[in-house]
Amino acid sequence: MAYAVKEIYYTLQGEGHMTGRPAVFLRFAGCNLWSGHERDRSTAVCKFCDTDFVGVDGKGGGRFATPVELANAVRTAWPDSTAPYARPYVVCTGGEPLLQLDADLIQALQFYGFEVAIETNGTLTPPPGLDWICVSPKADAPLVLVEGNELKLVFPQPGAMPVQFESLAFDHFFLQPMDGPELAENTKAALNYCLQNPQWRLSVQTHKVLGIP
Repeated sequence: MAYAVKEIYYTLQGEGHMTGRPAVFLRFAGCNLWSGHERDRSTAVCKFCDTDFVGVDGKGGGRFATPVELANAVRTAWPDSTAPYARPYVVCTGGEPLLQLDADLIQALQFYGFEVAIETNGTLTPPPGLDWICVSPKADAPLVLVEGNELKLVFPQPGAMPVQFESLAFDHFFLQPMDGPELAENTKAALNYCLQNPQWRLSVQTHKVLGIP
Protein backbone atom coordinates (compact mmCIF):
# COMPACT_ATOMS: atom_id res chain seq x y z
CA MET A 1 0.00 0.00 0.00
CA ALA A 2 1.07 3.64 -0.42
CA TYR A 3 1.49 5.77 2.70
CA ALA A 4 0.49 9.42 3.11
CA VAL A 5 2.80 11.06 5.65
CA LYS A 6 2.44 14.58 7.03
CA GLU A 7 5.95 14.81 8.49
CA ILE A 8 8.98 12.91 9.74
CA TYR A 9 11.30 14.58 12.24
CA TYR A 10 13.75 13.86 15.06
CA THR A 11 13.00 15.28 18.51
CA LEU A 12 12.40 14.30 22.13
CA GLN A 13 9.22 12.56 23.19
CA GLY A 14 7.41 15.28 25.08
CA GLU A 15 4.74 13.45 27.06
CA GLY A 16 3.74 10.23 28.75
CA HIS A 17 5.95 7.40 29.94
CA MET A 18 8.74 7.99 27.39
CA THR A 19 9.10 11.72 28.11
CA GLY A 20 12.60 12.93 27.27
CA ARG A 21 13.53 9.99 25.05
CA PRO A 22 15.00 10.88 21.63
CA ALA A 23 12.68 9.69 18.87
CA VAL A 24 11.79 10.01 15.23
CA PHE A 25 8.16 11.05 14.91
CA LEU A 26 6.39 9.53 11.92
CA ARG A 27 3.17 11.49 11.60
CA PHE A 28 0.65 9.96 9.22
CA ALA A 29 -1.90 12.14 7.45
CA GLY A 30 -5.59 11.65 8.18
CA CYS A 31 -7.80 10.76 11.14
CA ASN A 32 -11.08 8.93 11.66
CA LEU A 33 -12.38 11.33 14.36
CA TRP A 34 -12.25 14.60 12.42
CA SER A 35 -11.08 15.97 9.09
CA GLY A 36 -8.44 18.29 10.50
CA HIS A 37 -10.15 21.31 8.94
CA GLU A 38 -11.40 24.04 11.28
CA ARG A 39 -14.71 24.26 9.43
CA ASP A 40 -15.48 20.73 10.63
CA ARG A 41 -14.33 21.03 14.25
CA SER A 42 -17.79 21.69 15.70
CA THR A 43 -19.12 18.40 14.30
CA ALA A 44 -16.01 16.30 14.94
CA VAL A 45 -15.91 13.44 17.44
CA CYS A 46 -12.68 14.91 18.83
CA LYS A 47 -13.06 18.68 19.07
CA PHE A 48 -9.89 19.58 21.00
CA CYS A 49 -7.15 18.21 18.73
CA ASP A 50 -4.32 20.73 18.22
CA THR A 51 -2.25 18.73 15.71
CA ASP A 52 -1.90 19.49 12.01
CA PHE A 53 -2.19 16.16 10.21
CA VAL A 54 -3.72 17.39 6.94
CA GLY A 55 -1.78 16.81 3.73
CA VAL A 56 1.78 15.66 3.11
CA ASP A 57 3.56 19.01 3.11
CA GLY A 58 5.42 18.88 6.44
CA LYS A 59 9.12 18.35 7.04
CA GLY A 60 10.06 14.97 5.61
CA GLY A 61 6.47 14.34 4.55
CA GLY A 62 5.21 12.95 1.28
CA ARG A 63 3.75 9.86 -0.31
CA PHE A 64 5.72 6.65 0.02
CA ALA A 65 5.03 3.76 -2.32
CA THR A 66 6.44 0.90 -0.24
CA PRO A 67 7.19 0.03 3.40
CA VAL A 68 10.91 -0.08 2.65
CA GLU A 69 10.83 3.41 1.12
CA LEU A 70 9.12 4.86 4.17
CA ALA A 71 11.29 2.95 6.64
CA ASN A 72 14.38 4.26 4.87
CA ALA A 73 13.10 7.84 5.25
CA VAL A 74 12.64 7.24 8.98
CA ARG A 75 16.12 5.72 9.23
CA THR A 76 17.57 8.78 7.52
CA ALA A 77 15.96 11.02 10.16
CA TRP A 78 17.75 9.19 12.99
CA PRO A 79 21.25 10.66 13.51
CA ASP A 80 24.01 8.15 12.81
CA SER A 81 26.10 9.61 15.63
CA THR A 82 23.77 8.05 18.22
CA ALA A 83 24.05 4.52 16.81
CA PRO A 84 26.48 3.06 19.39
CA TYR A 85 24.56 4.43 22.37
CA ALA A 86 20.84 3.77 22.03
CA ARG A 87 18.34 1.70 20.07
CA PRO A 88 16.58 3.88 17.50
CA TYR A 89 13.01 4.73 18.49
CA VAL A 90 10.16 5.74 16.20
CA VAL A 91 6.75 7.02 17.31
CA CYS A 92 4.00 6.37 14.75
CA THR A 93 1.35 9.01 15.29
CA GLY A 94 -1.13 11.18 13.43
CA GLY A 95 -3.97 11.92 13.04
CA GLU A 96 -4.71 8.26 13.48
CA PRO A 97 -1.77 6.08 12.44
CA LEU A 98 -3.72 2.81 12.40
CA LEU A 99 -5.51 3.97 9.27
CA GLN A 100 -2.21 3.25 7.47
CA LEU A 101 0.31 1.46 9.68
CA ASP A 102 0.57 -2.22 8.77
CA ALA A 103 2.67 -5.24 9.67
CA ASP A 104 4.92 -4.84 6.63
CA LEU A 105 5.93 -1.33 7.67
CA ILE A 106 6.51 -2.40 11.28
CA GLN A 107 8.81 -5.17 10.05
CA ALA A 108 10.65 -2.78 7.73
CA LEU A 109 11.25 -0.32 10.59
CA GLN A 110 12.44 -3.10 12.89
CA PHE A 111 14.78 -4.34 10.15
CA TYR A 112 16.57 -1.00 10.51
CA GLY A 113 16.79 -1.59 14.26
CA PHE A 114 13.92 0.64 15.37
CA GLU A 115 11.81 0.09 18.43
CA VAL A 116 8.34 0.86 17.07
CA ALA A 117 5.80 2.76 19.19
CA ILE A 118 2.33 3.95 18.32
CA GLU A 119 0.09 6.71 19.66
CA THR A 120 -3.51 5.90 18.76
CA ASN A 121 -7.04 6.85 19.75
CA GLY A 122 -7.77 3.15 20.27
CA THR A 123 -10.69 2.86 17.85
CA LEU A 124 -8.88 0.44 15.51
CA THR A 125 -7.09 -2.87 16.00
CA PRO A 126 -3.31 -2.67 15.54
CA PRO A 127 -1.24 -5.07 13.45
CA PRO A 128 1.09 -7.47 15.30
CA GLY A 129 4.67 -6.66 16.16
CA LEU A 130 4.50 -3.26 17.87
CA ASP A 131 6.98 -2.66 20.69
CA TRP A 132 5.01 0.03 22.55
CA ILE A 133 1.31 0.87 22.44
CA CYS A 134 -0.02 4.16 23.81
CA VAL A 135 -3.78 4.67 23.68
CA SER A 136 -5.43 8.06 24.14
CA PRO A 137 -9.21 7.49 24.42
CA LYS A 138 -11.64 10.09 23.17
CA ALA A 139 -15.17 10.65 24.46
CA ASP A 140 -17.90 9.39 22.11
CA ALA A 141 -15.43 7.21 20.19
CA PRO A 142 -15.68 3.41 20.53
CA LEU A 143 -12.63 2.03 22.35
CA VAL A 144 -11.53 -1.18 20.62
CA LEU A 145 -7.94 -1.35 21.85
CA VAL A 146 -8.28 -2.07 25.57
CA GLU A 147 -4.79 -3.29 26.42
CA GLY A 148 -1.28 -2.03 25.89
CA ASN A 149 1.67 -0.36 27.56
CA GLU A 150 0.28 3.09 28.28
CA LEU A 151 -3.11 4.76 28.52
CA LYS A 152 -2.86 8.53 28.27
CA LEU A 153 -6.14 10.35 28.87
CA VAL A 154 -6.57 14.01 28.01
CA PHE A 155 -8.36 15.47 31.04
CA PRO A 156 -11.03 16.55 31.63
CA GLN A 157 -13.29 15.10 28.97
CA PRO A 158 -17.01 14.85 29.75
CA GLY A 159 -17.95 11.31 28.83
CA ALA A 160 -14.38 10.02 29.21
CA MET A 161 -13.53 10.11 32.89
CA PRO A 162 -10.57 8.19 34.38
CA VAL A 163 -12.73 5.72 36.30
CA GLN A 164 -14.02 4.35 32.98
CA PHE A 165 -10.54 3.14 32.01
CA GLU A 166 -8.66 2.27 35.18
CA SER A 167 -9.58 -1.44 35.09
CA LEU A 168 -8.20 -1.93 31.57
CA ALA A 169 -5.05 -3.96 30.92
CA PHE A 170 -2.44 -1.21 30.59
CA ASP A 171 0.90 -1.03 32.37
CA HIS A 172 0.83 2.74 32.94
CA PHE A 173 -1.96 5.30 33.34
CA PHE A 174 -1.46 9.02 32.66
CA LEU A 175 -3.69 12.08 32.91
CA GLN A 176 -2.71 14.88 30.55
CA PRO A 177 -4.28 18.29 31.15
CA MET A 178 -6.24 19.53 28.16
CA ASP A 179 -4.45 22.43 26.51
CA GLY A 180 -6.18 25.70 25.72
CA PRO A 181 -7.46 28.73 27.61
CA GLU A 182 -8.21 26.63 30.71
CA LEU A 183 -4.84 24.82 30.82
CA ALA A 184 -3.91 26.09 34.30
CA GLU A 185 -7.26 25.03 35.74
CA ASN A 186 -7.12 21.66 33.94
CA THR A 187 -3.58 21.06 35.19
CA LYS A 188 -4.60 21.70 38.77
CA ALA A 189 -7.58 19.36 38.41
CA ALA A 190 -5.43 16.61 36.88
CA LEU A 191 -2.78 17.04 39.57
CA ASN A 192 -5.37 16.74 42.34
CA TYR A 193 -6.92 13.68 40.70
CA CYS A 194 -3.54 11.95 40.54
CA LEU A 195 -2.84 12.74 44.20
CA GLN A 196 -6.18 11.22 45.17
CA ASN A 197 -5.91 8.28 42.76
CA PRO A 198 -2.24 7.20 42.64
CA GLN A 199 -2.84 4.64 39.89
CA TRP A 200 -2.67 7.71 37.65
CA ARG A 201 0.42 9.81 36.90
CA LEU A 202 0.52 13.34 35.55
CA SER A 203 1.69 13.83 31.97
CA VAL A 204 2.84 17.36 31.08
CA GLN A 205 3.47 18.35 27.45
CA THR A 206 7.11 19.22 27.98
CA HIS A 207 7.76 19.77 24.29
CA LYS A 208 5.47 22.81 24.40
CA VAL A 209 7.29 24.13 27.47
CA LEU A 210 10.64 23.64 25.71
CA GLY A 211 9.47 25.00 22.38
CA ILE A 212 10.44 21.92 20.37
CA PRO A 213 8.34 19.98 17.81
